[in-house]
Amino acid sequence: MHQPQLNTSSKPTLGLAEFVALMALMTSLVALSIDAMLPALMQIGEALNAQDAHEAHLIVSIFFAGMAIGQLFFGPYSDARGRRETILLGLAVFIVGTVICMTADDMSTMLIGRLVQAFGVSGPRIAAMAIIRDLYVGDAMARVMSFIMMVFILVPMIAPMVGQAVLIFFQWQHIFTLFLVVAVLTGVWFVSRQPETLPAIKRENFAWSRFFKSSKYILTHGSIMGYTCAMGFIFGGFLSYLSASQTIFQEYYNTGNLFPFIFAFLAFSIGLASFLNGKLVMRFGMSKLVNVALIGAVGFAIVYLSLIIYYNGLPPLWVVVLVMFVGFFFMGILFGNLNAMAMQPLGEMAGLGAAIIGSLSSMFSVPIALFIDSFLNGTLYPIGIGFFTFFTLAFVSVKLAERSVHFKG
Repeated sequence: MHQPQLNTSSKPTLGLAEFVALMALMTSLVALSIDAMLPALMQIGEALNAQDAHEAHLIVSIFFAGMAIGQLFFGPYSDARGRRETILLGLAVFIVGTVICMTADDMSTMLIGRLVQAFGVSGPRIAAMAIIRDLYVGDAMARVMSFIMMVFILVPMIAPMVGQAVLIFFQWQHIFTLFLVVAVLTGVWFVSRQPETLPAIKRENFAWSRFFKSSKYILTHGSIMGYTCAMGFIFGGFLSYLSASQTIFQEYYNTGNLFPFIFAFLAFSIGLASFLNGKLVMRFGMSKLVNVALIGAVGFAIVYLSLIIYYNGLPPLWVVVLVMFVGFFFMGILFGNLNAMAMQPLGEMAGLGAAIIGSLSSMFSVPIALFIDSFLNGTLYPIGIGFFTFFTLAFVSVKLAERSVHFKG
């Protein structure tokens, strides 16, 4: 890889290949912490005396609630104390949460550990993005991010297979052992190779006045809130599937050890969309891609729900997988673009604004996913109705956001 154009205020000390690998590993801790757990959800639920499958699903969905809080903390913390301290603190908290999960003997302790894990992993994720922004600008940053995304896409595809492999040879607790090993190795690699990228002279202490000013600006800005709500609606529908995926494929469809491969196939659809979006967005623009993808997502939801009704709740597995592959492609287009469109009006408050927007969209999506999954009863009706309802609401939210932009213009 050739080194891209640099920001004149900071210069990277790592070669591009090593830098991309390190940043991708830190940002991928989130996906690893979620997707490697999926094959083990039912085993953990049984071991910890979960009342039903819905309680086991909380192991996934509550992780996003912890991240919503963590982003609000680590966003300003990174600007005030530097990137290295943020990453090391985040990894330390993540390790504490992992130990709590590993030693949990009831579901309440497990869920507390997952909240702590999620809070901690927000540090490396936020600070890694900030480091990239510190070192690269404009098209160079976009190029680096595209390399990172290519690595990042692989994690949701292989993580469930890794989790399944751990279950075959060890007990479920050793999935958390894997998290510990990865976190420690990441920390050692980072400390030994990557210096601080935010000099003390450029750091900004946290100020409640600035936080409230940014929050008020975001909450009262029509387009920001419209795109943020749309993100929450889209991800809420997706999270309902993600949390229940093991139940759907292994219990409803009896796929057994094929579950990680089905999950990887569907994850590949989102990765393919993200990859193609990086090439298409410069040609067609975010707004056009979002509108086309929203129409596609709502169309997918209509087809998906119609098939569920036609087949009395459980269409054939191959039909479900193929239709969801198409639907997830549209979601992959929407995820990155909606976030970028929400960020556009933020200007100088981009750092804190990103943390607030990320937290708000998570606060939308987690209750949506919990609500949808609470109706799971052996059929796909709740998932189908949830997709249709919340994808339609996302479509309406984007139209309201666009109207707000045109009105202000």
